[in-house]
Amino acid sequence: MGVEGFEDKVKQGVEDRGGTDALKEDATEVKDDATEQGSMSDKAKDVAEDVKDPGAPGN
Repeated sequence: MGVEGFEDKVKQGVEDRGGTDALKEDATEVKDDATEQGSMSDKAKDVAEDVKDPGAPGN
């Protein structure tokens, strides 16, 4: 796969997840969950939930 093919796959992945706004929301949720207090396993569970539902409001 060349650079153009990779670029097309990334663009399609972003669109499948709801576009750039949803991607930004997801990134913010992941950052917030990763920096909160708690054990690593709790943080990992929270991040996994964020990634499962693209663009959805956090918990």
